[in-house]
Amino acid sequence: MVRLVITGGGTGGHIYPALAIADGIMGRWPGTEIFYIGAKAAMESNIVPQAGYPFRGITAEGWQGRKLLNLAHALNASHKGMREALAILSGLQPEAVIGTGGFVCLPVALAAAQKRIPIYIHEQNALPGMTNRFIASMAKGIMVSFEEAAARFPRLFRHKVSATGLPVRASIAAAQRKEALDFFRLKEGQVTILTTGGSQGALRINQAMLHVIKAWHNKKGVQIIFNTGRRDYPQMAEVLAAAGIAWEGGQDEESFSNVRMLPYIDRMDMAYAAADVFVGRAGASTMAEISLCGLPALLIPLPHAAENHQAYNAASLVNKGGAVLIEDRKLTGLSLLEALEDLASDEQKRRFMAERSRGASYGRALDNILDVLAEAMEPA
Repeated sequence: MVRLVITGGGTGGHIYPALAIADGIMGRWPGTEIFYIGAKAAMESNIVPQAGYPFRGITAEGWQGRKLLNLAHALNASHKGMREALAILSGLQPEAVIGTGGFVCLPVALAAAQKRIPIYIHEQNALPGMTNRFIASMAKGIMVSFEEAAARFPRLFRHKVSATGLPVRASIAAAQRKEALDFFRLKEGQVTILTTGGSQGALRINQAMLHVIKAWHNKKGVQIIFNTGRRDYPQMAEVLAAAGIAWEGGQDEESFSNVRMLPYIDRMDMAYAAADVFVGRAGASTMAEISLCGLPALLIPLPHAAENHQAYNAASLVNKGGAVLIEDRKLTGLSLLEALEDLASDEQKRRFMAERSRGASYGRALDNILDVLAEAMEPA
């Protein structure tokens, strides 16, 4: 029986791809034993056990703020975490360690290297994170979601890189447009704009969208799905209510509103299927999902993302012709409205961008990752 350790954490962007890989391994190689090593009391300590995988916690700390004192704390935590990881790996004796990034990966990788356990890493972003760039020297295989990421690893280790893509839930590709429009009580034959700043929302995007909604509410030919995030929803609702703009309603002419504003969308598969244009941030998972769905996009990268990695993610799709970039500092209601009017009024442009977006997708991302891992799972 093959036994593996998966590690990665600190953010959902590291945890959920790790779990997708774990699920894929179990699907292709039933009976595999998978253990997850993450940071104590971090997000993964709750999410991973709920997903059904045994969790082992170690000490790990990120280099917050890039201050020297914080670096000292991070290095001390990493040293302690490496000793803890050594004890865990000594007990488990896994055939391989698979890392998806985040500061917890470093002590686990250092421990694995000391025990001569093969290490594989998956990088979600177009600009590889500091941890994965460092671990590259120890890794047997490096998998990337963006082809541009390969050139951003140290030259000596680029021969290890495979462009695999990022796993996306099967439901994202399976959702159908008619069902999705019915789900949101919207009409066919309209250009549907999907706007989201992520689960927590993005105030600057939300404020810009209020300008768009005021200009477009009840405008024929367009309709809007607007995910505000739970934090900003009361404020957005107050503004629309004061302006007399409805954001709910049926499909008949008397009650119909072309705006659907929600605090959270738990059926993003339906949202993508209903949409003709996406507006939002440029996180790695979002990029993989909109490309798989072939959605033209207006991307506003999060300016405070680590090492500005969302700007690199966005540039990948912009350079391929599938997206338009609006910098967060330049985002206004007027600039967003003008960009959306350009896309909503030009079907040929939307079709071109949709084709380019779809062309950037890795439809077999999970299978590609499992193919790389097969050398660990199926030794000759």
